[in-house]
Amino acid sequence: MSLIVFLIASAVILLVAYHFMGRFLARWLDLTDAVPTPAHTMKDGLDFEPIGPSTLLPQHFSAIAAAGPIVGPILAGVSFGWLPTYIWIILGSIFIGGIHDITTLVASIRHRARSIAEIVRQYMNRRAYMLFLLFIWISLIYVIIAFADVTAGAFIQAGATADAVAPGAAVATSSILYLLLAVAMGLAMKYGKLGATAAKAIFLPLVLAAIVAGPSIPFDLSAYIPAAKPQQVWNYLLLGYCFLASIAPLWLLLQPRGELGGYFLYFIIGAGILGIFVGGLSGELTIQAPAFSEAAFFTSSGNLPPLFPILFITVACGACSGFHSIVTSGTTSKQLRTENDAKPVAYGSMLLEAFFACISLATIMIIAAPKGKPDALYANGISQFLHHATFGFLSVTTAYQFALLCFATFVFDTLDAATRLARYILMELTGWTGRSGIALATAVTLAFPAIIASLPPATMAGKTLPLWQVFWGLFGSSNQLLAALALMAVTVWLWKIGKPCALPLFGTFFMLFMTLWSLGYTTTTILGKMQEGPVPILKTVELTVGVVLIGLTLWLVGEAFMTWFETRSETGLELEEAEEGATP
Repeated sequence: MSLIVFLIASAVILLVAYHFMGRFLARWLDLTDAVPTPAHTMKDGLDFEPIGPSTLLPQHFSAIAAAGPIVGPILAGVSFGWLPTYIWIILGSIFIGGIHDITTLVASIRHRARSIAEIVRQYMNRRAYMLFLLFIWISLIYVIIAFADVTAGAFIQAGATADAVAPGAAVATSSILYLLLAVAMGLAMKYGKLGATAAKAIFLPLVLAAIVAGPSIPFDLSAYIPAAKPQQVWNYLLLGYCFLASIAPLWLLLQPRGELGGYFLYFIIGAGILGIFVGGLSGELTIQAPAFSEAAFFTSSGNLPPLFPILFITVACGACSGFHSIVTSGTTSKQLRTENDAKPVAYGSMLLEAFFACISLATIMIIAAPKGKPDALYANGISQFLHHATFGFLSVTTAYQFALLCFATFVFDTLDAATRLARYILMELTGWTGRSGIALATAVTLAFPAIIASLPPATMAGKTLPLWQVFWGLFGSSNQLLAALALMAVTVWLWKIGKPCALPLFGTFFMLFMTLWSLGYTTTTILGKMQEGPVPILKTVELTVGVVLIGLTLWLVGEAFMTWFETRSETGLELEEAEEGATP
């Protein structure tokens, strides 16, 4: 298979799925524009604000995508080969991830834009609701830990080429300028009455200027605090950014930054398509990576984990991600203009993210033996695509710098969205309200990532592991378990209202099986290392959280079965009473 055939096949399959499966889902969920959405009925100018799909889709897409469809597919492609990774991306996005996203969004707007946890409370019980909130909160904390450390690493890494000047420091500069431009855009639209089209026409070129300016004014943190560990300090600074971003009004940062980030994603997709075609036709870009690695299907092989179940928790965003349910029922449902917009915004975004994951996978497919950090592998591949897309006008070095900034930009989209959503969840759990409650919930949420970032690094087999790598498996497991539990909640809702629920039920069982299997594999592996000798404290934390997640999941599944049996009993009793009443 050539790289061009790979790309065309991916696009055709996902477009056909959007047309036919998307239309089926819209009919199944009875989407209609006759009923006003919560964005209209509860409009407050802060959290509830109706916006059209042309604006909401890039915002939602950038929030759910970020670095997930980059890191996951690249890690999986290196570990298991590109073919099994590709199959999971395509099938998972169409039949599990896409259904997860659209059903959780529709469930939320049908319940006054309440979170998926609130739906659990309404259709199950308060105990299940509290457990679900706790699970979501823990999962979001691991999103923050993993992606903050990935970004910190991007800000300090050295160049990939001899003539690249301090790319990490340059990316840090461009990222700071990008965030300041997003705030300026929000202020201009709010107080300067600048229209959305005019704002994009002004600020998108300014963001490109920030990319160009980055290498000229690199912000090297180690030059200011030479005695400190720069990646650890960047972690703290990024958590400080998360605090400020999560308590700011939506219009000030999240909406303008999300829209700018969405267009970055569109640009990378377009450049990837053009670059692959140009490079493929010239014969300079070909598939060189093996379709399958040396990983075994069910047992670890050397340093490689088993394909089953680890593949399904390594690739989350791009195939299926529980984080999406928090976004759909947290911020997107409060801005959805009409019910029919749910198809392009939710299902369409999931399939678009799958295509983006395919392009990320292509960045390692052009390497004979891919290895290294995901951000560097991604930047290397994208720089090749951009170089060919511009017919050699853009140098590989400049394109590499741009790709690294795009990577950092995508992570910012997830970081502040995850912190804001975690704040919502903790306020629901504790009942904290008002400005003091907002500040306290945000501070408590970020305290845990800060503590984790301060722990000594994990060293296994003589190799020091970065923080994100230690927690990526746990992040993937908790994220996919969250997807299973969200699908379970939607299944209970559909069952209660008398709608067919086979599709989300299948996703529930599949994701539960794979994620519990992966958590079992992780915990037993760490316990085995403990028997050999002492393990790093980060591994002990990973083990503890893994056991907690297994316990919470089994408890919630038990609550769901209790609800199902109670519903069947109530239905059976009603039928018996009806039959008795009909008997003469």
